[in-house]
Amino acid sequence: MDHSRVPVLEALQEFRRRGDVVFGPPGHKQGRGVDPRVAEIVGMDVFRSDVLSLNGLDDRRQSQGVLSQAQELMADAVGAEQAFFSTCGSSLSVKTAMLAVAGPGEKLLLSRNAHKSVISAVVVNGVEPIWVHPKFDRERHIAHPPEPDDVRRRLQEHPDAKGMLLISPTDWGTCADIRGAARVCHEFDVPLIVDEAWGAHLPFHPQLPAWGMDAEADLVVTSVHKMGGAIEQSSVFHLQYDRVSPEALKQREDLLGTTSASTLVYATLDGWRRQMVEYGHDLLDAALHRAERVRQAAGDLPGLRPMGGEIMDEGLAADFDPLKIVIDVRELGISGMQAAEWLRAERHVDVGGSDTCRISASITHADDDETEKVLLDALRALVDRADTIERLPQVHLPEPSVLELEQAMLPREAFFAEVDHVPAEQAAGRIAAEMISPYPPGVPAIAPGEVITADVLDYLRSGVEHGVLIPDAADPTVKTLRVVARR
Repeated sequence: MDHSRVPVLEALQEFRRRGDVVFGPPGHKQGRGVDPRVAEIVGMDVFRSDVLSLNGLDDRRQSQGVLSQAQELMADAVGAEQAFFSTCGSSLSVKTAMLAVAGPGEKLLLSRNAHKSVISAVVVNGVEPIWVHPKFDRERHIAHPPEPDDVRRRLQEHPDAKGMLLISPTDWGTCADIRGAARVCHEFDVPLIVDEAWGAHLPFHPQLPAWGMDAEADLVVTSVHKMGGAIEQSSVFHLQYDRVSPEALKQREDLLGTTSASTLVYATLDGWRRQMVEYGHDLLDAALHRAERVRQAAGDLPGLRPMGGEIMDEGLAADFDPLKIVIDVRELGISGMQAAEWLRAERHVDVGGSDTCRISASITHADDDETEKVLLDALRALVDRADTIERLPQVHLPEPSVLELEQAMLPREAFFAEVDHVPAEQAAGRIAAEMISPYPPGVPAIAPGEVITADVLDYLRSGVEHGVLIPDAADPTVKTLRVVARR
């Protein structure tokens, strides 16, 4: 296929060349009505390019096939049989993918280290989750993806499960044995869905971890805005084989997706695909060398412990994305969250993630010598000034087994049940009717339907005292909890 073509961008360019006057949405009419104070900050071109896909870039019948052409080019670029764009981010795309495989009351295997968007999908579609617990790294206090044997065991216990959802890479860059998990699923004739939100770049360089389509997954969801070059909310479904119906996937996406899709998202997805096909190898090669320099330099600083390939040597993960710079900061006497806040306030450096133990920074094709220097200078300053950062109460990090809670009710039933709001001191032993997700990274410590324990409450409350945010709880202070009412 001719990857110099960018159907959406070309249609947008033609729309602007024609100078069409639109008498439908958006109401700002390609910037004519925008407040100049807004345009001064975000730029007028944002509004000029904000065009409806239908009756704008294409006619009502999509006779030019602008979007379908762009999706065919994307599929060809990454080695998928089909690709579909989504403008609602991978949080919604994952929900759609799950709905395409399992419906209300049906079973689906899920990695328990999943983002809250996955748990939300379980509530929305009424699926019965069969949790596959991750491989827990005690030293680093981090969850790595489950292994193929874990998937096999759960499928043997639940042969009526409709498939498996696997998260790889994780927020911290550790990767699953996707091919191994896919082959296990295929032995049971069920599909493997991979939430590869952090892996849009993986198809474009051989030194990166295995890409889900190359590793025999059936359906892969990527967030191109995370590690790629498209704007926020840019997501793509990639599909192969015949275990997931493309018709079902499209219908489920239509059920959940917006009817006012953003041309800005489509256009940047289209342009990023062209860039990666033409220049991706060289751009990512430079990024890989840059990331290695940063990792080595950070490792030379006292109190910083970057994570790298040793996790594979230790048998904790199948692979690791070297573009993720994950640094344990506990030897500095502070938490990752404190480090992230200090870097933002004092050095104007915003790291991509943090938790009680570590910070992470993503190196992409967009970085250059200047951003590399800014990051390393900021890390050196953090080490030099760490003793000036206030010491806060420690988070009581639980043993791995403590985080494996009993599922007493289906998440959907618990979420919509009649509820009580009880003091935390009385919550142990009750069934949660809400998600409680420490942010970052947004993996629920408690999911609806799980039995609350005193140990998990201690972890959450000590986290709040330290400054952990829990935005999805009814009471973010976790002084009270929303639990299923006793009948």
